[in-house]
Amino acid sequence: MRALILVMDSVGIGGAPDAARYDDEGADTVGHIAEACMAGRADSGAREGPLRLPNLVALGLGETCCLATGRIPPGLDGEAPYRQFGCASEISKGKDTPSGHWEIAGVPVPFDWGYFPRTTPCFPAGLTKAFCEQTGVPGILGNCHASGTEIIAECGERHMQTGMPICYTSADSVFQIAAHEQTFGLEHLYEICAMARRLLDPLNIGRVIARPFIGTGASDFKRTAHRRDFSVPPPGMTILDLAASEGRDIVTIGKIDDIFAHRATGRNLRGDGNMALFDATLKGLATLADGGLLFANFIDFDTLYGHRRDVSGYAAALEALDNRLPELMSRLRSDDLLIMTADHGCDPTWSGTDHTREQVPILAWSARSSSSIGQRIGFADIGATAARHLDLPAALHGVHF
Repeated sequence: MRALILVMDSVGIGGAPDAARYDDEGADTVGHIAEACMAGRADSGAREGPLRLPNLVALGLGETCCLATGRIPPGLDGEAPYRQFGCASEISKGKDTPSGHWEIAGVPVPFDWGYFPRTTPCFPAGLTKAFCEQTGVPGILGNCHASGTEIIAECGERHMQTGMPICYTSADSVFQIAAHEQTFGLEHLYEICAMARRLLDPLNIGRVIARPFIGTGASDFKRTAHRRDFSVPPPGMTILDLAASEGRDIVTIGKIDDIFAHRATGRNLRGDGNMALFDATLKGLATLADGGLLFANFIDFDTLYGHRRDVSGYAAALEALDNRLPELMSRLRSDDLLIMTADHGCDPTWSGTDHTREQVPILAWSARSSSSIGQRIGFADIGATAARHLDLPAALHGVHF
């Protein structure tokens, strides 16, 4: 008896009930990608034609999209023999990664995060001064809201010449620091991120993100897989904490350990991209003890395609994950529970480069139950269900399905 929670980062399925508050009314990550594919607007060297996700459809993706929006996206109709699908709307106030993951794990965020204004410079002068003094850097570049790839192309060469890190933010509660792996040093980048984390705690900033890159100039700069998130810890007991308190085996995949500030995150396995993370998931499952929990994040949807508004790339990534699902399903035992979900949306057809406030799918497989999941208020029902399956103490939030 084991439980797996797989988070398809940013795979939203239609605007949340409060999407208008976030200027996201009408956003629909999966639906708009499927429409673009059907219309031929997502054809590329990597893929062409309608969106093909037969294994996710069998888990109920098309029908859970219908629950959220009233329509099945083109190409995603078909039977869902497992009949355990639903959707959920977030109750936390943000549309960011920590809020979504913490709520999935049973801890909604009851407070407002701190954010930086859309000005240039965007960081308080006192913060910048303290950061430079404590880290010893001669100054910072950027100091604005920016796309990560664009700000690196714009400021990367000057960064390499001066040693000044590139600091920027987004609509999320985040302070991002980009630096060249060779000229600045990866460990040096991590060190100044840790210092920034302490400085930002009084401002209630959710994450400091290390964004290392390589290359010789703007034409070939490339971010690497050595990203690290320096998060504040969740404000309550998550399903990871519950599992750890009971001495259960825990395997986390990808950036889950960073998101939960390395608290009760067990053995962490990483990989460069979704397919490497899927390999790590299979490896982790093979060693997961009875009664254990595996919690994974598949980051490419969000980082490589959603934020970059790459519809074709996003579609190809969904199809690649779908193609590999049979490998995972064949390794599940009759008493295992699998839940596939998301933490927010990032509609690649939407304006800007930020996350979108959307409902998320709940696609569950368990041989022990075929109950209807329906529409859920809050993501915490996911964690509550996994806790119930593993006979863990009841979570403080959420109702199991």
